Amino acid sequence: MTSVLELPKISADAHVDEPHDLWYQRLGPDLRDHAPRRIRASDDGGWSLVVNGSPIGWNELSAEEAAIKEAERVAAASPDVRLKMMTTDSINAEIVFPTIGLYAWGIANPAVGQAVCQVYNDWIREQIGGHDRIKLAAMVPTWDVDMAIAEVERVCVDASVGGLLLPLVGNPDWNSRQWEPLWSVIAASGRPAVMHQGSGHDMIFYRGWGSGTANLLATQSMAPRAAALLSCSGILERHPRLHAVFVECNGGWISWAMQTLDYYYQAHDEIGWTKPKLAELPSHYIRQQIHSTFQDDPVAITNLADTGAECLLWGNDYPHPESTYPHSAKVLERLFQGIDINSTRAIIAGNAQRLFGFNESVLKDVP
Repeated sequence: MTSVLELPKISADAHVDEPHDLWYQRLGPDLRDHAPRRIRASDDGGWSLVVNGSPIGWNELSAEEAAIKEAERVAAASPDVRLKMMTTDSINAEIVFPTIGLYAWGIANPAVGQAVCQVYNDWIREQIGGHDRIKLAAMVPTWDVDMAIAEVERVCVDASVGGLLLPLVGNPDWNSRQWEPLWSVIAASGRPAVMHQGSGHDMIFYRGWGSGTANLLATQSMAPRAAALLSCSGILERHPRLHAVFVECNGGWISWAMQTLDYYYQAHDEIGWTKPKLAELPSHYIRQQIHSTFQDDPVAITNLADTGAECLLWGNDYPHPESTYPHSAKVLERLFQGIDINSTRAIIAGNAQRLFGFNESVLKDVP
């Protein structure tokens, strides 16, 4: 019997820690006052983007200490460091997301937002682009649909780009008709739309005792909301090649969302409230075109009979504190005990290989 330890693994959720002075150094002088600096945890249970501030962003350190920290962050965004992580954690490949950049969609000024996305996309491709084991999620500036389409077309000439990063919450909402041209372009690109938890909305839902943990639950609840908009609006039906991957949102919600949406779709259809009419139930489109990543989610595995395996992707979330690195193999061995080999293989590598466009050769061995 094949062990999980012997199977290839692709992390569908990994991150890079951008240098704190990345945008300050690369944005034009007229935009530097709006340059993202760091993410700061607030006392009331949320997280926010710190804009500008000191040139480096490490106010509590001396200039010399700050320079060392920045050098470490730049060094960590290199193929050698990424490959060393894969070897240590026994994984074959990864797709990399920003960290500070996830908060960029809170920027109000469209010109700044567009420049911030472009700076990150150019920098990350310079740092770790062009490697067969590393795919990149390119930030899409969604302050304007034409702006978004232009950046999708600009970055998709690079085979290193495996996913197109949109905020989890759209403004306006993703079922708005104005986004229809963007869905067409993304579908035609062959890349999935990837939406990371915590992006596109205020991270502070609650304040006070327990709010930090409660806020993480609340932000993950945006995933079933987005899945409902994409499926029930007919977007997924009109664009059968469009896939959406919700990142770091866990997967236990997928079965609940399927059942709930189907129930109300049918109930409302009987009294003429359902618009638009779909060829299939919402669960059909979710099962075929919606996916979500998890680190350690036994509920998602328990619900495989409802959802199927194609909905789920595993990721180690390196190098964040809640990462399963460097013990991912032990986590996966526990989660997939008793699960059939085909489902296991799909969730821990096959789905990511197909969706993000990794060459099958990366599945042969760990670097």
